[in-house]
Amino acid sequence: MVLTINTNMGSLQAQHALSKSTNSLNKSIERMTTGYKINSAKDDAAGLAVATKMETKLGSVSVAESNVQLGSSLLNTIEGNYGVIQDHLQRIRDLTEQAANGTYATDSLLAIKSEISQRLDEIDRVTKNTEYNGMYLLSGVDAAGDPLAIATDGLNLQVGITSSENSVINLDASLFRSCLASSLLNFGDRVGTGPDGVINTDLEEVSMANIGDKDVFAATCAGLGTTTDLEGTHGANQMLAALDYALADINERTTLLGATQNRLDSASDALQVQSDNLTSSLSTVRDADVASESSAFISAQILQQASASLLSTANQTPSIALNLI
Repeated sequence: MVLTINTNMGSLQAQHALSKSTNSLNKSIERMTTGYKINSAKDDAAGLAVATKMETKLGSVSVAESNVQLGSSLLNTIEGNYGVIQDHLQRIRDLTEQAANGTYATDSLLAIKSEISQRLDEIDRVTKNTEYNGMYLLSGVDAAGDPLAIATDGLNLQVGITSSENSVINLDASLFRSCLASSLLNFGDRVGTGPDGVINTDLEEVSMANIGDKDVFAATCAGLGTTTDLEGTHGANQMLAALDYALADINERTTLLGATQNRLDSASDALQVQSDNLTSSLSTVRDADVASESSAFISAQILQQASASLLSTANQTPSIALNLI
């Protein structure tokens, strides 16, 4: 073996081993302190790209879940007010049926008319105040009086992470159709078809558009109608068909709303499954195995200490040359 002073190969090898073990030790410390086995691109370039894509999807899934919850809250707001409006319509129908009996004097009919008028006004008040996040849902117009687009086109909920139609659930425009008394009791193109689908020619003449304003409508329901065909208790009897139609309209909307709510619940469940799977996959790619890293840490620590000790010994080797002088 050649003994040299200027070049100490043993020291160089020990330095290399010390550097390598120190790098391994630092990497294990970094992974255990951050909890990630990929902390920079140099650790695993391909793995980092995969993890980044998964994180993007996971963030999108989280937003989609939030969208579903907001959509569900919006539907709950509508449903609650549907219930209030339906209660008022049902009470108006009960009062109208009372007035149709023919056993009430004018004073009693006026009292019935007064309550009906108040309930029609309350239907309008509730409708105009059905609002969610600045959106007026049931009045058919916004705060400025402009027509609501959702009453024509419906409302799209982004419940997926892509731009395809499979990521969208449309809330039907009929859910946002005006619930003002003048709208519920003004049948327009629907005149002639009763709530059971049977043709009812009486609906046209009892439509609010033909009778007039709410006060006249209330008077007609109370058997105090001012028109020839609808005056007296016979007029109250004819109003029952109109009220049945309005009640059926609200009931139909509530049924559709319930079905839509079920779709949102399904979408929420699917997003939760997707989130769980993405989280599991991301953990596999990115998260550090602490048990494995702690073992690597101990191994690197031992090698570092051994390398440092041997480096010290190797650095003393050239001094043996003095014994030859």
